[in-house]
Amino acid sequence: MRYIVGKKIGMVQVFDVNGKLLPASIIYCEPNLVIKSSANKTIIGYHELEEKKVNKPLLGFFKKNNSKPYKIIYELSGTNPEYKNGNKIDVSTFKKGEYVDVQGLTKGRGFTGAIVRWNFKVGPKSHGAGYPHRYQGSVAFGRGGSQGQRVPKGKKMSGHYGNELVTIQNLVILDVMVKYNSLLILGSIPGPKNSIVCIKNSNKCIGIKKEYKIISKEIKEEILKSNENLENKDALHDANIKAEKEANKENKEQKSDSAKGK
Repeated sequence: MRYIVGKKIGMVQVFDVNGKLLPASIIYCEPNLVIKSSANKTIIGYHELEEKKVNKPLLGFFKKNNSKPYKIIYELSGTNPEYKNGNKIDVSTFKKGEYVDVQGLTKGRGFTGAIVRWNFKVGPKSHGAGYPHRYQGSVAFGRGGSQGQRVPKGKKMSGHYGNELVTIQNLVILDVMVKYNSLLILGSIPGPKNSIVCIKNSNKCIGIKKEYKIISKEIKEEILKSNENLENKDALHDANIKAEKEANKENKEQKSDSAKGK
């Protein structure tokens, strides 16, 4: 099991050499520290802090494990023989084209009605119904002594929406930017900007790779050199006008021939 904790920077659009648009998430992962590694779990730290910014219980924990204070502490099940106390984990542990699972907290939306939270239908809006068309309806079992006069467990109602731990599985790493301590991952990941996420290697796609050739500055120059006409906008414009005139001429001839046939 390999993992790293990072911060979600945001999303960008990149293109592959075939012109396909790829939505990608950027995750900044400064080197993590292995604080404690045992047979069943591994504790890693992210974003180093000053001692004065840490409370005494946590400071005692860090000193006991001969570690500097860290803002984020992640406890992960499973072990890796390469991860020993005091070791650093950086983005180079992952490879381009590898499948990963990303775990994070979704955006918190506060107290939300049942229509937004559970996608309930809206009630009839006619005949002066007023605001009750947004109500969720009955929540009890029913009426009478034989039925429980309470709200059943798990009933879909209004309440706190979001801020839940979610794992998105089988996302592909588009690029590993070691110079910038960042990962470029295909697709969206849970959480708002600057939220903390944990990246793990996928359990379902072990050993499978799917690489995308993203257009970089070097590849763009190669494409332009192979087809110099792409740089000459006037030549392209003239060619398009000429082709359009020829197509219109052919259409007129076809119409005239069909009219003569009638």
